[in-house]
Amino acid sequence: MILPGAVFGAVGPLAAFPLRLAAREVERRHAELRRGVTRRTTHVVFGRTLLAKAATARTGDGDIERRVQAEREAGRELVSENGFLRLLGLLKAPQASSLSRQSLIDQSRLAASDLDMLSLFDAFEHDGEPYSFRDLILARKYAGLIASGATWGAIARSVHRSGPVASLTAKSLNLGSQHGRPDAIYLDEGRSELDGQLLFDLGSPEDDTLEELFAEAEAAEEEGRHDEAATLYQRCMAIDPKDAIAAFNRANCLRGAGRAAEAAHDYARAIKLDPGFVEAWFNLAGLVGDEGKVASARRHLQKAMALDKAYADPVFNLARLEFDAGNLAEARRLWARYLELDAESEWAGLAQKGIQFVDLHMAGERDVRA
Repeated sequence: MILPGAVFGAVGPLAAFPLRLAAREVERRHAELRRGVTRRTTHVVFGRTLLAKAATARTGDGDIERRVQAEREAGRELVSENGFLRLLGLLKAPQASSLSRQSLIDQSRLAASDLDMLSLFDAFEHDGEPYSFRDLILARKYAGLIASGATWGAIARSVHRSGPVASLTAKSLNLGSQHGRPDAIYLDEGRSELDGQLLFDLGSPEDDTLEELFAEAEAAEEEGRHDEAATLYQRCMAIDPKDAIAAFNRANCLRGAGRAAEAAHDYARAIKLDPGFVEAWFNLAGLVGDEGKVASARRHLQKAMALDKAYADPVFNLARLEFDAGNLAEARRLWARYLELDAESEWAGLAQKGIQFVDLHMAGERDVRA
């Protein structure tokens, strides 16, 4: 069940359901679904299309693993695609189950990290505990494949070509390296590769185009091709004018390309679409601050701080802005607040030095007056 007020972020296009329609279903339940992850995101949905992308990437499944770890460490709830569809009531929940995660690990000898990744990419009947007896059978099969040299990613990519994964419990699975395909899992004695895919036919060519464009734009942005990425995000915005994430990402790319005026316009557009988009307020503050618009930068940073009281970055930047403006007492107060939020980073060291400088300066002024 989706709780009102939850904010879902989609990482990668969904294989089974167009994101546009999913967003509509989530909104109907008084929650939000966005592409990508922001500070407001409470749940992260990992689309299974990431698996196909990783298969051709130089880093393999490593990027997925790092992203999963980062989102888990940030305290967000991770949701598989099937788990998300169940929350929306679009996929029937499996039969009742009773196996805990630890019990499944103990009985199958499947590594905990592999279990978590396979669960997140729906290689089991259930996407989390409690697991079923069918899940235990699958876990034992997967453990055997991994012992033979398979990876969790190769298994996840293969099993989703077969339809419901529970149907694999009665079949023998073999690693494809014996048959010239190291990235595939074969049924029985290797006579047939897992094939076919279960999809919800609820989309349109426009949905496919949008998801492909967004993924292409993200890749271009990641590789530093700012102008190209900005053009691709613009095409995404033409298809879905309400996408605040696309506007925000385009603004970042335009800023990276040195097109400050256009970037400011798209940051403002992202804020108009999502007034609570704290990162957009923060980045816009940085942009106008670089242009010497101190009053505007101050207002935007204050807005970011009001929206997210645990967000340390705007506190630090506002402290630095106040210091440069000669408001030393306010700068000291803000640096002290920053240290309450972050006492360990390199920026924390700078905040401590800032406080020390202000204290020495004020002490010197007192001595002069005396």
